[in-house]
Amino acid sequence: GGTLLGPPDSVVDVGSTEVTEEIFLEYLSSLGESLFRGEAYNLFEHNCNTFSNEVAQFLTGRKIPSYITDLPSEVLSTPFGQALRPLLDSIQIQPPGGSSVGRPNGQS
Repeated sequence: GGTLLGPPDSVVDVGSTEVTEEIFLEYLSSLGESLFRGEAYNLFEHNCNTFSNEVAQFLTGRKIPSYITDLPSEVLSTPFGQALRPLLDSIQIQPPGGSSVGRPNGQS
């Protein structure tokens, strides 16, 4: 119910699951080794909301709301977003427990 930044603004119920904890942990491990390795992170195209959407679909068969997943493209469609993109693309992300990562294609 919270993050380092504080409590969430809202909570969206996407359903319930029959997936066991063991299967879920195996699934998370496989995601961390494939689709969601640290170097695949990209603030606009492959981010925490992309991860949350993938996990929600695995657990419940439902996606997270599009107003969440569409936010990066909405920001980039504005002049301000276009002006900020080069700066944000150049920032190195430091994931917990590891090395810094940049663009998914290996660019910094």
